[in-house]
Amino acid sequence: MALRARQRCHAVLTGLVAFASAAVLSSAVPAQAADTWTEVGSDRADPLTESQGLTSVEVPANSANRYTGIGTIPISVSSRGWNHVGDPDASYNGYYVEPYQADSGTAKMFRVQAPNGTWSEYVHTLGSGEALNNSFVAIAPAGQWMVSGEWGTMTRLLVHPTPGVNPGTSPSANLPWTSSIRLDHAVRDVQGCDFLDATTLLCSSDDPAGTLFNMTKPLLQIDLSAEPGSSDVTGRVTALRQLPLRSSCSGDFETEGIDYDRRTGTLRVIVVSPGFCVLTDSKTYKFTRG
Repeated sequence: MALRARQRCHAVLTGLVAFASAAVLSSAVPAQAADTWTEVGSDRADPLTESQGLTSVEVPANSANRYTGIGTIPISVSSRGWNHVGDPDASYNGYYVEPYQADSGTAKMFRVQAPNGTWSEYVHTLGSGEALNNSFVAIAPAGQWMVSGEWGTMTRLLVHPTPGVNPGTSPSANLPWTSSIRLDHAVRDVQGCDFLDATTLLCSSDDPAGTLFNMTKPLLQIDLSAEPGSSDVTGRVTALRQLPLRSSCSGDFETEGIDYDRRTGTLRVIVVSPGFCVLTDSKTYKFTRG
């Protein structure tokens, strides 16, 4: 989420807490992919605790889905300046990772919960030309590598060793940006990504302009040339469909995090409603593949 947009959302949600207490880089549009994702239902998304991201958790068995929002940030974390949490992910062996950013500075933070329940923090110092935003994490199926995202109009995604999973990581050392996914088509305001399989990402874009893919708020598919790791790979971007934009209020919607649950084949995406309806009819939409 951009700092400007995040501050707007933060202000709205902060008000709700009080209320509750009393540029085109390519003009070519890729062809539509063969797969289609059909909406099959939705759940209300709580604006305080389910408005930023979500992930399904496989370990331990029968775990509940996890969500992030302004209300899920521990005071011990926000008091140190990490006041925005993005779209999280969980590895198939039970490591849960949340991405954090601050309003200013030269670093990002990834908060990790191990399968035994203990928490640790991994700080990443910004590289040359890297944006401060830390919108999401997507852990590759093999577990050793993790994709993260910036904001704005981008032709890359960033790859890091997965903190806590990759043996080369330590809370006492900088978490490096080791490689990139070089995209064949620009993307804008990506709020979340998740792996469909080892070389396919599904991403939610909050693009308000619609000039990149002839639609606003698209669901994107990125087909990778190889599994992400220590060397750059390429990614072919396809816009699959516009995400649902339905509310009793008119105004600007905000697409948020995304999750693919391989156990059920269900894709879920959060869409936050405009204005006061952020409280009443924000949704987590569910899709299955046709």
